[in-house]
Amino acid sequence: MEKIFNDTQVAFALKTDNELERAYFLFKMIDNEPLVRIGTAITNFALKVHLPVESLIRVTVFDHFCGGTTEDDCLSVVDKMFTKGVSSVLDYSVEGKEEEEQFDAALQMTLKTIEFAKERKAIPFAVFKPTGLGRFYLYEKIGEKQPLTLEEQKEWNRVVARFDLICKTAHDKDVSLLIDGEESWMQDTADELVTDMMRKYNKKKAIVFNTLQLYRWDRIYYLKKIHEQAKAEGFFIGMKIVRGAYMEKENNRAEEMGYPTPICESKEATDINYDTTMTYMMDNLDVMSIFAGTHNESSTYKMIEMMESRGISKNDNRIWFGQLYGMSDNISYNLAKYGFNVAKYLPFGPVRDVMPYLIRRAEENTSVAGQTSRELNLLKTERQRRKLNK
Repeated sequence: MEKIFNDTQVAFALKTDNELERAYFLFKMIDNEPLVRIGTAITNFALKVHLPVESLIRVTVFDHFCGGTTEDDCLSVVDKMFTKGVSSVLDYSVEGKEEEEQFDAALQMTLKTIEFAKERKAIPFAVFKPTGLGRFYLYEKIGEKQPLTLEEQKEWNRVVARFDLICKTAHDKDVSLLIDGEESWMQDTADELVTDMMRKYNKKKAIVFNTLQLYRWDRIYYLKKIHEQAKAEGFFIGMKIVRGAYMEKENNRAEEMGYPTPICESKEATDINYDTTMTYMMDNLDVMSIFAGTHNESSTYKMIEMMESRGISKNDNRIWFGQLYGMSDNISYNLAKYGFNVAKYLPFGPVRDVMPYLIRRAEENTSVAGQTSRELNLLKTERQRRKLNK
């Protein structure tokens, strides 16, 4: 099919010359792996001892990858992107919390983003992380079939209640809800809870979406199992499919604890797993809705080809493409130009609290072969195009 992702004029139409230069500088830095590791260590130290570095972080990496420090900050970015047909998913990207007050705060923020989504066509989804609503340790302990203490059971009941309130609110307001995937050793528990929410709230269509991280070789078998349950019990499946974000951590833990890694043996195997899962879902659109979260051009073209060959409308609401804010604008904005459903994950939150997310983005761009060089080549092409047209 026609290659549409090389049009940098469309990709970077919303960037000023200064923003284009900042992006180019940022990806040049990220392209240097030792520099990323040193910068990460220095940043973590500076934040730990409360050095005044937040303003520097804010005007560089934060503003490139995040929409703002509050949900209201994000609205100007949301509106700006939507002028080009690109929707937003407001992502409260505060991680690693352990206190009940923090989980309740995340609950209230997620409910607020559902309300934002209800009021604005530009925000078609809400999103949250399972560990935003409860301690990682609880998910892990339940997944290992260990009995909970009385206090832990009460704590888990509060986690379930938070999940249910969010999913019920999304259902009542008719807002689709993405629930992110996390580390494999807590994911079984999250999967069971999300499936319960699908049974309850996906009776007429997919409202609640789980996430499949397809660098895990077992995820397509999990999808097929859920598909059988959905057919037997009469509910719809929503799935966000991604390649995954915790590969190094997964492999290290498997090696340390002496069990087979859940990660595919190679990047090629992951790509095959992703495309196979994508095809399986496209073959079962009668009960499935898909949010294809990918920065991979090849997979995106395959999805487009499947839609065309099956006569599926570009704006069929069962199929969405998604990328992260600050990355792969060549995919997002060109998809939107041709009329496909596309949304950017738009992280927000206090600078200090969002740093784990930002560090993961920098490390991902450093470790994924070709990711940063592609961004740099596209930015370089657009810089040259603009110079020639001045």
